[in-house]
Order: sequence, then structure tokens, then C-alpha cells
Amino acid sequence: MKTDYKKIIDVLGKDKVQGMYRRMLEIRVFEEKIRYLFLEGKMPGTVHQYIGQEACAVGVTAALEDDDVIASTHRPHGHAIARGITLNAVAAELYGKVTGCCKGKGGSMHVGDLSLGMLPAIAIVGGNIPIIAGMAMAFKIRKEKRIAVSFFGDGASNEGAFHEGLNAAAVYDLPALFVCENNLYGASTSVKRVMKIKDIADRGAAYGMRSDIADGMDVFAVYQHAREAVDLARKGEGPTLLELKTFRLCGHSRRDPNNYMTKEEKEHWKGKDSVPACEKILLEYGVADEKEIQSIKDEVERAVDDAILFGQTSEEPKPEDTYEDLYVTCEVPR
Repeated sequence: MKTDYKKIIDVLGKDKVQGMYRRMLEIRVFEEKIRYLFLEGKMPGTVHQYIGQEACAVGVTAALEDDDVIASTHRPHGHAIARGITLNAVAAELYGKVTGCCKGKGGSMHVGDLSLGMLPAIAIVGGNIPIIAGMAMAFKIRKEKRIAVSFFGDGASNEGAFHEGLNAAAVYDLPALFVCENNLYGASTSVKRVMKIKDIADRGAAYGMRSDIADGMDVFAVYQHAREAVDLARKGEGPTLLELKTFRLCGHSRRDPNNYMTKEEKEHWKGKDSVPACEKILLEYGVADEKEIQSIKDEVERAVDDAILFGQTSEEPKPEDTYEDLYVTCEVPR
């Protein structure tokens, strides 16, 4: 499917397209700044970053409605920001503060806010896939026109949870979208060493599930393919396995120098960087001029700096807070 930039821009409108660029930039600047905070020992815990994959999260979430739900994995900052969780709430969560999106109890690998359409991230590889199938089942039983979306990496497609979740979703024609962000490496292991197939999307055929592939470095291509899958699911035509060909322009986690990638490979993918690619489209199609682009960049820089300061200066949790949020009252109708 060829990406029809003009049609997408005409349908979405200038404000939303600029908003997609802004979201990508927020993710990139946020991730770059916290990377150094972690390396300098100024932020607790660990971190798995989303640098390079911004088009995946932003393109998919732009195709969703407010009451749809997404689930992420151990690399969730980009998904959280793309879904509309504020920079302040994400930064505070990374600092373990009560103003964080999970009151400081989740940290980097568990950011999320279900009230904003994101299940707190699940760090177990492939762990969110059957959960999303279950949420989609609930939407179908309730006859709600809602979609459940699972984000996961290439490594998760070799987990049992992937096969169980996709099979269940296909059998029951669930309103789900399974988004495989294939960044070519499961931690430090190349996909070529762990699977013989070229396209992970091919695995959808084993379950009778529709599958599709998009350029994960092009936010508009991602949006176009995700929109088609979401529309089909919302009409009751079942789930889709959408493989996004992407690349992380960073190591697997904070101290990973990613020496297992060749210099040529890094340079190739850097040339496809999704953020400047989006900026180029905005300029080419008259969505923004150089002055507007610079203004967005300046605003994002200030917003990220403010968010980090907010996280640093927010209230620390109290020891007694440990005993809160342990249980949820859940009455089952009889």
C-alpha cells in the first residue's frame, strides 16, 4: 500500500498532523534527556528507551479513539507519551514520586494510566498479548465499539503468549490490533538468528488472521495501515497482526553500547530517522514552515525540561503509602 501523504494530511487536518510531529519530538527529546540522567546516576532504576521508534507509537495511537486501550512492554515511555499521558506524569513516575502516573509505584517499565487509555506497561516479554485479547473479548461481550491494542517487539513473537493470544483473538474475531515493532534485535540478538521467516506478519496466517506490514520509520505509513486495521476491527471484522519495520537508535537498555550492530547498519537506519522524515513531509506539503517547526522544537524543549524539574521536585512517597492501592473492590453481578 503506497502512502498517500496528501490524502492523510487532508483527512487529519493541519493541527492533528502538527500534533503528531510534536508527539514524536516530545518522545525523542524526553528519551535523550533522561538517558543522560540515568547514566549520571541522577535517576533511580533502569530504563529501556524508544529512540528511533517514535513513528510506531504515534502513528498507531493517532488512529485510535479516546476510549480504546493500548498495552505496552518494557520499552513504554514512547507509548505513554503518544497516548496522552503528560510528560510531567511520566517523568515523576521515573523518579518514583507520588505525582507519577502510577504514584511512583511502577517506575520506568510500568508507566501507564488506564483512564487515558493505556494499561500500565507489562515488562514480561509478550505478557500483554493475551491480556489484550481478554480486554478485546470484554469489549465484544459488552457490544462496545472499542479496540484493544498490543505493542510488542520481535522477540515476543517467539513466546508462547504470542501464539495463545493471537489464536484466541482470531477464533473469536476480537476487536484487537497486535502491533509488532520489529526493531531487528531482541536485546542483543538479531532476528536472523532466532527465526527463519523474513516477515513476522506471516505468522498471522497460521491463525487465519489478517496481517499487514508497514514502514515503522514513517509515521504516516504507520497511521494509514493502523487506521485500516482499526476500522476493520471496529466493524466486527476481526483482529490484525501489524508488523512495523523499525529500528532503535540506541542500546537495549541504559548501559548497552549496542556494539553488536555494525556501523553501516546504524548509519543506514539513522538515514531513515522518523523524526526528521516527518519534519520533511510537513515542510513539503505546507503543513508547517521553518518558523513553525522551530517554534514546536523550542516549546518541546521547554516542556521536557519543566517535566524533569517537576519529577525531581515532586513529593516523595511515604512509607505508609506501601499499603495503598493493593486491592480493587470488584463486585461480580449475580
